[in-house]
Amino acid sequence: MRKMFAFAMAAVMGLSLTACGSSATSTEAESTTVSTVAESNSDAADTTAATSVSSTDGQSYTVGICQLVQHEALDAATQGFKDALTAALGDSVTFNEQNAQGDSNTCVTIINNFVSSDVDLILANATAALQAAQAGTDTIPVLGTAVTEYGVALDLDNFDGTVGGNISGTSDLAPLDQQAAMIQELFPEAQNIGLLYCSAEPNSQYQVDTVKSYLEEMGYSCEYYAFSDSNDLSTICTQAASNSDVIYIPTDNTAASNTELINNICEPAGIPIVAGEEGICAGCGVATLSISYYDLGQATGNMAVKILTGESNISEMPIEYAPNFTKKYNKTIADSLGINIPEGYEAIAE
Repeated sequence: MRKMFAFAMAAVMGLSLTACGSSATSTEAESTTVSTVAESNSDAADTTAATSVSSTDGQSYTVGICQLVQHEALDAATQGFKDALTAALGDSVTFNEQNAQGDSNTCVTIINNFVSSDVDLILANATAALQAAQAGTDTIPVLGTAVTEYGVALDLDNFDGTVGGNISGTSDLAPLDQQAAMIQELFPEAQNIGLLYCSAEPNSQYQVDTVKSYLEEMGYSCEYYAFSDSNDLSTICTQAASNSDVIYIPTDNTAASNTELINNICEPAGIPIVAGEEGICAGCGVATLSISYYDLGQATGNMAVKILTGESNISEMPIEYAPNFTKKYNKTIADSLGINIPEGYEAIAE
C-alpha cells in the first residue's frame, strides 16, 4: 500500500509539473504576440501619429487636432496646446494632427475621421474647424482655439460665455474698440477706412461690423471689401487700396495666409494696414493690438488636461480669453511708408 501511495503521489506531482511547463510556454507565446502587436502599433504610430502611448499608470489619451490652415498664429496656438498637454501628461498623450489647408470641407472629413477613431478629445483650431466639430460629434469633448466669437461661430442665441454640452475653448478676440482707437491714434487725418476680410469667415464679419461702428462714431467713413476666398483677394484688395486711406484687416485666416500678396498691392500704393493680429501685421501691416497665440494655445491645453483627467466638466467651462494685449508695429513697413510710430508700441521681431 505504501508503495502504491508513493507511486500515485509521484504521478500527481509529475502532472503538476507538466501543467506548470505548459503555462510557462503559453505565457511566453502570449508575450511574443503582445511584443509583435506592440511593434506593429509602433509602426502604425509612426505612420499615422494616432496610436495612443500608455503611461506608467496605464492611462493613455489620443487627441485629434484639426487646424484650418497653416499660418503663424494658428501654428503657435497648436504648439502651445501640445506643449501644455505634454508637460502635464508626458508620453501618455498622443496627437493626431491634421491640417485642412484652408478648406472647410476638409475640416469635416478630418473631424469625421476623429469621431470614427473615437479620440479622447478634439482641438478645433479656427472657426471652420470648430463648426465642423460641432456638427460631427456631441459626445467627444471639443476645445476651440483661435476662435474670435463663439456665439457667432456656433450660431448661439443669447450666448453668455459658456457654450455647454461638449464644447468650450479659448478666444483670440482683442478689444475691438481699442483697435479702432489705434487707427485714430495713428491716422487722425484719414477719412476713408477700407475693411478687408473674407466673407466666408463669420468671425471676420463680426469684427469688421463692430470696428465699423466704432470708427463711424469717430467720424470716419468705412467701406466693406469682402473677398470670398484667395482667388478674388487680389482684385478686391486692389479696389480697397485704390479707395482707402487706411485698411483694417481683422483676425482673418484667409488674409493671414496671403499677407505677401496683400503687401505687394498695398505697400507700393502707400496704403497702411492695421491688423487684428500679429501674424498679419508682420506680413503686411503697420500696427496691431496683439495677443500671444502660443499662450492662448497653452491655456487651451491646460483646459484639456482638466477635462482628460476628470478634474473639470467641459459643459461647465466658460470660454477663456487672452489676458494681455500689446501694441506692436512693423518697423520695416512703417519706415517704408514714412509713418512715425508713437511711444508705447513694441516692434515685431523680424
